[in-house]
Amino acid sequence: MTADNTHHGACLCGAVRIAASPKSDKFGACHCSMCRKWGGGPLFAVECEADMQLEGAENVATFGSSEWAERGFCKQCGTHLFYRLKEGGHVAIPVGLLDDHRPWRFAEQIFIDQKPSYYAFADNTRNLTGEEVFAQYTGE
Repeated sequence: MTADNTHHGACLCGAVRIAASPKSDKFGACHCSMCRKWGGGPLFAVECEADMQLEGAENVATFGSSEWAERGFCKQCGTHLFYRLKEGGHVAIPVGLLDDHRPWRFAEQIFIDQKPSYYAFADNTRNLTGEEVFAQYTGE
């Protein structure tokens, strides 16, 4: 993790602090049913390097939301901390968790085929279906 690209954040109660290096200045929205159920709406997240640092890790709980991924949250206040693949190093952190005011760019929406009709975004983004997302990781 390089210091010049390290971003910091914390949960609502401050029991968990995170330091992570985003792969770019872009963030995306996931419209899958699990993300919407987890947070009440789409997950707005930035993809980060796998070597994120968690201070207060004893306050982190994980939930295996599928065979391939898990979601982390603070045991004390429930703040969502990360979504990560169990293999392969993909880590997504809610962009709102990060304390800085970097000019993030909304660039991608995934599981667009699961997006409900009751909301829409005006930004011109790359849109991928669930099938296209899985193809990125499996190479099929």
